[in-house]
Amino acid sequence: MKVVVTGATGNVGTALLRRLAEEPDVRVHGISRRPPSDAPPYQGLDWTPVDIGQPGAEELLGIAFENADAVVHLAWLIQPSRDERQLYRTNVAGSSRVFTAAAEAGVPHLVHMSSVGAYSPTRKDHRVDESWPVNGVTSSFYSRHKAAVEHMLNQYETSMLISRPRPGLILQPDAGSEIRDYFLGSLVPKALFRHRIPILPLPKDLVLQFVHSDDVAEAIALILQQRLHGPVNLVAEPVITPRVLAELLGGRHLPIPPRLLRVLANVTWRLRLQPTPPGWVDLGLTAPLLDATRARTELGWKPVHDARETLRSLVRGIGEGKHVQASPVL
Repeated sequence: MKVVVTGATGNVGTALLRRLAEEPDVRVHGISRRPPSDAPPYQGLDWTPVDIGQPGAEELLGIAFENADAVVHLAWLIQPSRDERQLYRTNVAGSSRVFTAAAEAGVPHLVHMSSVGAYSPTRKDHRVDESWPVNGVTSSFYSRHKAAVEHMLNQYETSMLISRPRPGLILQPDAGSEIRDYFLGSLVPKALFRHRIPILPLPKDLVLQFVHSDDVAEAIALILQQRLHGPVNLVAEPVITPRVLAELLGGRHLPIPPRLLRVLANVTWRLRLQPTPPGWVDLGLTAPLLDATRARTELGWKPVHDARETLRSLVRGIGEGKHVQASPVL
């Protein structure tokens, strides 16, 4: 079985390569903007370096997709946050190139890594299943792009089987440095994560769901084995409230108004003190909580890592400066 993985050097990609290495009948072909080092988990793989955001990428993708049994599309940029045109070229136009090349190559199965960010906003007092609308949070470029690609995918449904995993926030300790750099930048030094953080000022409605990269990789492996069609939510328990997050960091939660956090994010982003625009705050405050019943009952997926330990291990990874071999795409 030949599986082609775009964004294979990223947060999820590295976890998926580790997981698929356990399958003796699976041959992986990796795709990334730059070829990685010849070290685990990249060692011994077929590789095609290609920037899917560039016109003409279809030709190289088509060659890589020849005789593929499945394409897993993970490639996605979240930085540079100040250049949405560049992000769009990779995230939306690049995804279109991947889908078109896969369809033209006759690939029978496409797995597109979607996100909780594709869903329309709602209150955090209930969970939504895969039938919830995917129109995104308009103030977040990440959410707009994820929703746009979901809608784009519909036109390919007649030409191949399409799976759409929609995870919560995906974490692994080995990507600690990259996740910190991509979301916090130099404003929050990594040394801070080696110590107790006594006060965590956050809005009480910033309630989030996490899932470990290895558990997402396991879900993708199951999707490939079972050829599960359609969307499937992927989250671990428990839901992480600001109070739980503060406890994990060794301190206590100080509730602040959502508007204050948004203003702080906007000011520090405009001053280039950190790389996260305020749309990410809006996404965190309004994206729905996910119901992962389908993953459990139809896919037989059960995350090994609970959300608390996943978050705890990420904090350790940031403090220790752990990183994957290449820049992550989430």
